[in-house]
Amino acid sequence: MRTQVVIIGAGPSGLLLSQLLHLAGVECVVLERRSPDYVLSRIRAGVLEQGMVKMLERAGVSERLHKDGLPHDGVALHVGETRLRIDLKNLTGGKHVMVYGQTEVTRDLMDAHTARGAKVIYETGKVTPLDFDTDHPKVTYEKDGLTREISCDFICGCDGYHGASRAAVPDDAITEYEKIYPFGWLGILSYVKPVDHELIYANHANGFALASMRSNSLSRYYIQVPTGTDPKSWSDDAIWDELKIRLGEEAADKMETGPSIEKSVAPLRSFVAEPLRFGRMMLAGDAGHIVPPTGAKGLNLAASDIHYLSNALIEYYGEKSSAGIDDYSNKALARIWKAERFSWWMTSLLHQFPELGPFNARMQRAEMEYLASSRAAQIGLAENYVGLPY
Repeated sequence: MRTQVVIIGAGPSGLLLSQLLHLAGVECVVLERRSPDYVLSRIRAGVLEQGMVKMLERAGVSERLHKDGLPHDGVALHVGETRLRIDLKNLTGGKHVMVYGQTEVTRDLMDAHTARGAKVIYETGKVTPLDFDTDHPKVTYEKDGLTREISCDFICGCDGYHGASRAAVPDDAITEYEKIYPFGWLGILSYVKPVDHELIYANHANGFALASMRSNSLSRYYIQVPTGTDPKSWSDDAIWDELKIRLGEEAADKMETGPSIEKSVAPLRSFVAEPLRFGRMMLAGDAGHIVPPTGAKGLNLAASDIHYLSNALIEYYGEKSSAGIDDYSNKALARIWKAERFSWWMTSLLHQFPELGPFNARMQRAEMEYLASSRAAQIGLAENYVGLPY
């Protein structure tokens, strides 16, 4: 088989890239090791920056987003005795975020691919990028017991942290930066009304908590737990009780509780690989970087990668220029590191670090008091939360 671009990974970043390339007349094939049902079963992010919303509009998959998504003009921070609403819209000149689950984004992109008969090959095994340091890259994979090969001009690795793309890069060609946090997020999803119309981030003596949502009838909550916690060790009632403690009396009085439909623990890490381009293979999304979910940047950062990468490939085929491809890694990494900084800062402010002792608790308290008293500090937080420009 021959195509112009092979995309490895059919998550939201891979499918978004495929859709944008299709609209520009660039041929591509998407390879995915899992089934469509498995891809849709993954419970992930739900806060979209305006930049990502515009990307989905550009891709022609925003109809349901604008119908069912929930615009949020603010977000609340609760540290110790200080509760502060960050007025995103007012502080950023009219910008906001949109709550719309990653599962729904993926479903919209899948539907668009099905409607146009796009080449997406699911349940592939042993996907291997080859010869990407030459002018004739290719990808081999197994399907239905046979080894198959696709020759192409470029390979785009959108296959996540554990994918084949980054693993194919020689160790001496890549530098990896990583920070592992000593805790994770225990998440619960339940068909109950959200406790508030906006997200609430809280830092209690017992640990971090987040009140979020996927819709007006589907709520998503998180609490900080030690690394290695088994979600089965927490009953639904125990999670609800802890949420009421950590989110404070005002939230506890309004909180509806109910049975969980999903419980899981997500570890927290910061990770960046440099560079993101290796000859004719480029990495995007979680294949190249991971952020703690505290700042709601993971999916949005993948979207900005796809912005730069799609523009570069469209420029290559439309204008016969490799300038965008040559600059892809530098442009993407400049924005990635800013998002890494913001996510690290939010994580440092909102989580308990017992090993750092009472000094760290006083620093968190001082940071919150400064935020509460400084409009300039609030503007900086708001600008980062709604998303820095592409």
